[in-house]
Amino acid sequence: MVSFVGGPCYTAARLSNQVFTDQPLTGPDEGTLPTLQEGSLSSDFVPYEPHFSTILTVLAALVLLAAALAFGWLSVAVPRLDRVSSPERALALMVSRTMDLEEAFARAQAWERQLYDVTMGDGINELAQAISWYEELAAYSSDPLVQLRLAVLEAEAGRLDQVRARTKEWDGREEPFPSFVRLIRAAYLEPRTDPAVEMELQAELAELLPSGWFYDRLATHLAMRAGHRSRLASIERESGKRAAPLLQRTREFLAVDLSLILIGTLVLLVVLARRRSNLMRVGMAPLPPMWGGRVGVVVMIRGGAIGTVLALGLMFFEMDSPLLRVIALPVTNLPLLVLAYRHLLKPTELGFGDGLGLWPVSAGWGRCALAVPAVVAVGLLGEWGVSLATDSLSLSSHWTEWFDSDLVWGTGPVLAVSLLEYVVIAPVFEEIAFRGLLFATLRRKFGWGASALISGAIFATAHGYGVVGFVSVFWSGLVWAWAYEKTGSLLPGMAAHMLNNLMVCLMVLWLLRF
Repeated sequence: MVSFVGGPCYTAARLSNQVFTDQPLTGPDEGTLPTLQEGSLSSDFVPYEPHFSTILTVLAALVLLAAALAFGWLSVAVPRLDRVSSPERALALMVSRTMDLEEAFARAQAWERQLYDVTMGDGINELAQAISWYEELAAYSSDPLVQLRLAVLEAEAGRLDQVRARTKEWDGREEPFPSFVRLIRAAYLEPRTDPAVEMELQAELAELLPSGWFYDRLATHLAMRAGHRSRLASIERESGKRAAPLLQRTREFLAVDLSLILIGTLVLLVVLARRRSNLMRVGMAPLPPMWGGRVGVVVMIRGGAIGTVLALGLMFFEMDSPLLRVIALPVTNLPLLVLAYRHLLKPTELGFGDGLGLWPVSAGWGRCALAVPAVVAVGLLGEWGVSLATDSLSLSSHWTEWFDSDLVWGTGPVLAVSLLEYVVIAPVFEEIAFRGLLFATLRRKFGWGASALISGAIFATAHGYGVVGFVSVFWSGLVWAWAYEKTGSLLPGMAAHMLNNLMVCLMVLWLLRF
């Protein structure tokens, strides 16, 4: 199954300590980032230590803790299927398109199949995975077609004993179950079907199921048992028409991925060959940052708490409004940004542009254009490794983690707002919060590795995914923290984050919407 992770989501997260030191910044032409070493304070330097009410800070921390506990409880208590509108329709579409794509892969040349196996998983467990999801849906939904589709999947997997037991269970029940029994027995359990009966069953099938993979499998087996060759050829043509665009889009996505990896790898090799090269230097954000660790923790706790309260307030409004969706994330992040500017950046006289590397140095935009493919390449290679590892362990993300009703079925305005939110707004604010503030504040106390691990774990937890999704987002968090450390700017990480989310959205759109 094609797995989409790294979906757009944001929550406040906060940590760590120490004071800021006063070491002059090196200029952009020196090729080194400013680093603040202990013991470098000038004799007349007084650290900026504003007075914060301990009571208010503790209350803010309790608000954040309560929000985190509520988020965790909802993640466990609310059934996954409740999080998707019309799960019956959604799962039928997803499984049908995925199985169409798997059949297209099977018809590809051997070298192409091997390439897909390495980059997208071998697909061995696709059928078993679909069956487990449909078993979950059958226990949740009373829609009779869920039972029929589950029987088709079981029959295609060769689980005929389970299919026989299922048809016996359907005996004596009211329509449409008698029709299901006739179709399943004629298609999978009886050695041969009379041609006249087959024509009647084909007409019955056309009334029960819409066109797609499930319809094709039943229609194919009915035609095979009746020896209806012209019907088999017609079904094969229709299946090919559906699968060909999916395979072509997959080829295009893979070509883009491989191109980015190739370009990024070349950039990394050049940088490694020139060890003192400043090719990756985009901005001059000081790491560790020029603010105290204690102040950074308080700012993130308070800003996160206010943002949480605002988010709860917005829940009372109609969130289907495109305008409200566009402003929701900026509004809930505004308190954190205001506090960060006032207490972390303004006292250093750097501001967001210099303090987070959002204003590139001389030639910085060109270096950013080189750095982004390098960051994306590292991210993609890691994602492939995660995919191979999870496939070997028979782990997968739940389909509800990446299915997005607004992308698949939303109107034009809803789709446009969703893309703006996922591809532009979320990456900008997530990178500022998790890398620019959280990771940077952790750097006051820890090295970049520990800081990246802690901030990446919080970033992944905030998305609320399962094990596979957590690992994937965690890896992305590590890569984007590395990018910030090495480039001195949030811009490469933001761009890579945007590109990652764009590719995920386009894959969902092209696989499920068009």
